[in-house]
Amino acid sequence: MLFSANKLNRAKILFYAFQGKFRKIAASFPQFFHKTAENIPQFLYICAGKIPQFVMQSLYDQFNRLLELTPMVFFREQHKTINWRVRILGILGQKGVGKSTLILQHIKREGLEKESLYVLADDIYFSAHTLVELAQAFFARGGKYLYIDEIHKYDNWSREIKNIYDTLPLLHVVYSGSSMLDLKQGGADLSRRVIEYHLPVWSFREYLNLLNGWSLKPSTLNEILKGKVDFPYGKHRPLKYFDDYMKKGCYPFFADEEFETRLRQIINTTVELDIPKYAKMTIAATQKLKKLMFYISRNVPVKINFSSMARDLDLDRDDLPKYLEYLEKAELVSVLRIKSNGDAVLRKMDKLYLHNPNMAYVLSAQNPNTGNSREAIFFCWTKQKFETLESTVSDFEIEGKTFEVGGRSKGKKQIEFVPDGYIVKDDIEYAYENQIPLWMFGFLY
Repeated sequence: MLFSANKLNRAKILFYAFQGKFRKIAASFPQFFHKTAENIPQFLYICAGKIPQFVMQSLYDQFNRLLELTPMVFFREQHKTINWRVRILGILGQKGVGKSTLILQHIKREGLEKESLYVLADDIYFSAHTLVELAQAFFARGGKYLYIDEIHKYDNWSREIKNIYDTLPLLHVVYSGSSMLDLKQGGADLSRRVIEYHLPVWSFREYLNLLNGWSLKPSTLNEILKGKVDFPYGKHRPLKYFDDYMKKGCYPFFADEEFETRLRQIINTTVELDIPKYAKMTIAATQKLKKLMFYISRNVPVKINFSSMARDLDLDRDDLPKYLEYLEKAELVSVLRIKSNGDAVLRKMDKLYLHNPNMAYVLSAQNPNTGNSREAIFFCWTKQKFETLESTVSDFEIEGKTFEVGGRSKGKKQIEFVPDGYIVKDDIEYAYENQIPLWMFGFLY
């Protein structure tokens, strides 16, 4: 034993005082802590080893429990494209798309359990400790890979990540968080230090793979426009699966009996907690944001007219662009923008959709409009790969190509004289000439 039980207890109290838990004790008993100072070298040794083990044991227990429950049957394609070797890595995306699972799968797949620690940024541990303190204690015990989930729930997170980057050059940090995170939020600019990846909602292809245990490959836009996608056909029919996907398939928990409740909770938490925390909104402003979200869910697609929207909602017109930006960043809505006659894109919001049709089924008082759902999912998929804009003659424009989205009976009138125009049809299985099945665009990623 390094020193007596009394001195060990004093060291523990001093340790907590440094961690912010008993700072008043340190101020109240200066003589006590002065006596302990003679054992500072031994005390620091314990702080770096035994005491962190005592303090952080619950974090390790939670990490191991989650790791045991992590499925390894299916990996999203993004796991291969992420450069896991960088020192500071961010994985952002909408709530519920599988960021936590992706991280835990990586730890398990690479056999990094003994050198890693996975924590939730809103864990009660951080009511008395900081990220920097955790990183220092973890590194002192031989840790190499620190994974921090839901980092947007931690105040001043970017400042502390920068501190970790600057002071612990051998430690690798991976964090996940809301898609609305800004690298300059939290008091420090991380844009030159962090590599960030975005994890989108699940594509139709990914849904099919997870549901059936398949390994269907993604297709390029040119392949899709030729009707070439990796679907098995035979006894399997794409439209049979597509209807279910439109209702639940954008999220990996589609088989959950409480799917609608869970998705509604995700939407409510984002609107009521995450966005207000990110934007430092007042209670009154939060209520206005909820009012706007409800309005959008009942009226999509919404042709954006700030004056009329402000009048209908009894909101300040100047607040609306800011609120819409928050909802878009959080991936609750998608904003379609207009392209000018030249090459430059006018940053003018023109039309609003809910981010994906699953949300429409959950939020609508009745079955959502089919036409709106078709446009929403086409926009949701294509914007992950391209800059999708509003067409001057039809619905969408992508890299000079025009797309009109509709049902099986949709005609060619709107794009009749468009040189590179396509009809994107729901309720058809195969491509014919410039008529492309809507479901095929779900193979873009």
